[in-house]
Amino acid sequence: MNRFYVFNGDADGVCALHQLRLADPTAANLITGVKRDIKLLDRVEANRGDLLTVLDISLDSNRKGLMRLLEKGVKVEYFDHHHAGEIPQHPNLTAHIDLSADVCTSLLVDRHLKGKFHLWAITAAFGDNLVQKARQLGIAAQLTETEIDQLAHLGEYLNYNGYGDNLPDLHFHPAALYEEIKPYISPFDFIAESIAFRKLSAGYQDDTSRADSLQPLTTDERYAAYLLPDAPWARRVSGIFANKLANTHPQRAHAVITPNHSGTYTVSVRSSLANPNGADVLCLQFDTGGGRKAAAGINHLPTGSLESFITSFKQHFCS
Repeated sequence: MNRFYVFNGDADGVCALHQLRLADPTAANLITGVKRDIKLLDRVEANRGDLLTVLDISLDSNRKGLMRLLEKGVKVEYFDHHHAGEIPQHPNLTAHIDLSADVCTSLLVDRHLKGKFHLWAITAAFGDNLVQKARQLGIAAQLTETEIDQLAHLGEYLNYNGYGDNLPDLHFHPAALYEEIKPYISPFDFIAESIAFRKLSAGYQDDTSRADSLQPLTTDERYAAYLLPDAPWARRVSGIFANKLANTHPQRAHAVITPNHSGTYTVSVRSSLANPNGADVLCLQFDTGGGRKAAAGINHLPTGSLESFITSFKQHFCS
């Protein structure tokens, strides 16, 4: 019997994996990629009796790969909070799927583990821009303001590492970043002792300072869209920049559009924090689009479709 973990390369996926591996460190195969590399089940070659845990990637986007594995007799446990479509009723599938706007995959794992590694779930919630929820959990856990801020920064840095058009854009391959985190039961020890944390912090500060100087492509009181330059730093910072805009201007929806290596645009969309709904509906109108209500994206928007997207974005968040 072989063990597999398939996980999103962002903060939520990495922290969900870390919680489960702390609970069960049995040797396993890890399969991951950049944050937007979500059709990961197509890469899994597993056989009858093997165990597979899937973390933080859309079931609907992986339906074909999932059904292939289930029919082969692979037992699959699936944790996610993205658009799922119809969940298959199959004896080999155990699904922990919750599309609520204030839930992330690490919180679902935290619920499953009965809070055993709760601080890593709070870290992931910050990384997934569930800032209010994460702060509430931190206060309930009797953390100090300094400790809450530390977990917020860590979540942001872990999430920042997952963004990029391909793996060379990243500071760490997500599986390598997990290996850096693996020895630490407490995120506070990782923050205090890890060279990886210091590298992510320095990269984050440098890239966000560049993004802060950008001007919007279009804006009003209800929305703003930004077009970033064609550069590795821009691809790395795109999601974090979208989250920062959402937190700074909670009444506005935001779109961050970044050129990618395929000659198309990668788009990050954030609904307003005042009304965290609709990002998924907008992005699903476009090929390679998907996500959740508060945060969604388009992996490959043709350059000729930029104007159409901007028009749809404005209309969607003005209605």
